[in-house]
Amino acid sequence: MLIGEHKHTLDDKKRLSLPSKFRKELGKTVVLTKGLDTCLFVYSVKEWQKFSTKLGELSMGQGDTRAFSRYFLGGAVETDIDSAGRILIPDFLKDLAHLKSKVVVAGLGTRVELWDEKRWVDYQKALEKKADVVAEKLGDIGMI
Repeated sequence: MLIGEHKHTLDDKKRLSLPSKFRKELGKTVVLTKGLDTCLFVYSVKEWQKFSTKLGELSMGQGDTRAFSRYFLGGAVETDIDSAGRILIPDFLKDLAHLKSKVVVAGLGTRVELWDEKRWVDYQKALEKKADVVAEKLGDIGMI
């Protein structure tokens, strides 16, 4: 399972080291795509196939469905994890997530998220302020 929060540095060649325990679970090739909330999503090939299959099953007649598929599938790239455990972040994805030098690598079960460190800290502070409200909503649907 991909869990935990790690801080890594994006080098001058736009390479980012992934935590070794994440590399073991992700495999040798990953899919990197646009995420939500101004971050990037990283999937193992197996998890990406599950996700993209679900997207493909949605109705093409719905404009929101087409837009959502374009956003995630059109912005996706396959990239290999090199021998040093790094992935290359293409410019368009680096710019989209506003990644600078310090990057938070967060494991979220079936995917990894890549965040600019300052944006991650700001997001976490905002989330902490409304965690009780979110918990109540999750309780209402039987999640917790």
